Amino acid sequence: MADSDYEYKAVFLDFYGTVAAGDVEAVESVCQDIVADLGLEMSAGELTVAWGNRFFRMIETCNHDRFKTLHNCECQSLVETLKPVVGEIDPHPYADRLYAYWCDPCLHKEAESAIIALDLPVCCVSNADTDHLLAAIEKHNLEFDAVLSSEQARCYKPDASIFEQACNLMGVSPRDVLHVGDSLHSDIEGARNFGIAAAWICRDRRIHDIGNAHPDYKISSLDQISELLQAPVPARFIP
Repeated sequence: MADSDYEYKAVFLDFYGTVAAGDVEAVESVCQDIVADLGLEMSAGELTVAWGNRFFRMIETCNHDRFKTLHNCECQSLVETLKPVVGEIDPHPYADRLYAYWCDPCLHKEAESAIIALDLPVCCVSNADTDHLLAAIEKHNLEFDAVLSSEQARCYKPDASIFEQACNLMGVSPRDVLHVGDSLHSDIEGARNFGIAAAWICRDRRIHDIGNAHPDYKISSLDQISELLQAPVPARFIP
């Protein structure tokens, strides 16, 4: 099949950090309060990285029959991060603030118009609890052809199962899909490992990430997705 004969049939979109904005500020604000409240001898930035690393390691082990909600993972990973420093803490006042953000985030300025402009079916595929993801989508009157949370899938990106379930929802094969996300670890590594073309949206301000995967495309705005749909298919998909 020649490049010109190939067309994507669906787009998968990550939500937080990709469509929704403000996740960096939300986490950093919570970490600033934790440092102040507990008198920690570390900066908010250092806590953000330490907590983030613990969180990413945790969700790698919380898939399928060992699944835990994102809220539970946030709470447990914060407790484990701080236990060697201050002992046991109650994580809920801090994790609940993140939960409030997840339910009511602002959007990147181009998000709504970019989604409307897409001519292909779009599935929102997010490492999220179902209720806060649906609340955020409803808050902004966004329309997706399908929505798949990690809670519904019982696994977290980069686990292959969430991408497989999204493909089944949309009735497409992996090579028919372009996945767009802001995490090199969760989005780019997960999509590419499942045989899906991956576009990394690299914002000026991005939340801490542990990934080093190489995307098929790199963009800085959701407006550029339409251009990617006209771009040559990545060489790895050409028979």
